[in-house]
Amino acid sequence: MKLYRTQWIGLSILTLLLVFVVIEKLWFKGDIARQQLALTFVEPNWQEILGTDHYGRSNAARLADAIMNSLLMAGLCVTTASLLGTISGVWAGWQKGWVDRIFSLLVNIVMALPGLVLVLLFGAIFPGSFFLLFMAISITMWADYFRVIRSQTQAVVLSDAFESSRLFGFGRWYLFYRHIWPEIRNDVYTLSCFGAGNAILSLAALGFLYVGLRPPHAELGMMMVELFRYYDQGFWVLLQPIVVVSLLIFSFHLLAQRGART
Repeated sequence: MKLYRTQWIGLSILTLLLVFVVIEKLWFKGDIARQQLALTFVEPNWQEILGTDHYGRSNAARLADAIMNSLLMAGLCVTTASLLGTISGVWAGWQKGWVDRIFSLLVNIVMALPGLVLVLLFGAIFPGSFFLLFMAISITMWADYFRVIRSQTQAVVLSDAFESSRLFGFGRWYLFYRHIWPEIRNDVYTLSCFGAGNAILSLAALGFLYVGLRPPHAELGMMMVELFRYYDQGFWVLLQPIVVVSLLIFSFHLLAQRGART
């Protein structure tokens, strides 16, 4: 697969963040929960490369754990939503009839509320549950996949090439891989990249409102809201989760774009 210049930039940013996580987890092995109240807001040094927070905890260790949690959530949500969205979208667009009506009704129900509001509702009812947060984000993302894939599938099914293959007696798997998949794969890829960024942003927003992941897990949004009141004592500590969230979302958005090839 050939990548465009913007995609290489996004991949490079994401790779650097992953390298940081691996080095911190395997080399430094910092404890995300260890408090050293005598060492609060220590500036970056050789022992603590990103300094410490208001409890004397290692910022590097907590950022690495937060990045890992964010990417894990994004990966699970994108995988689930893309699979369910592709299967249901192709099924509804191909079969039409009652299948299309049922799935379209479910999508309308999900889309009745803005996605972030629905996620916040789940987070407020079941705060701190990784599984339920994953389900809520995946459901909101599934609706986007379904609408796009269904529309593309309907157009393909009505094409002359698809109809000719069907009249020649080719099976469903051949029709899917020969006609439908080539038309929807770019959309699935683009939706997955934007969906990963949205999942990371949703998780950070939940943490910022105290309804996301709970300690001892580190989470970027929770780190921001905890450190905001101390910005005058250690502004570099507050900047770190903000920069990391921005880089994560920016990298996935770059991966979704197609500019000039390298």
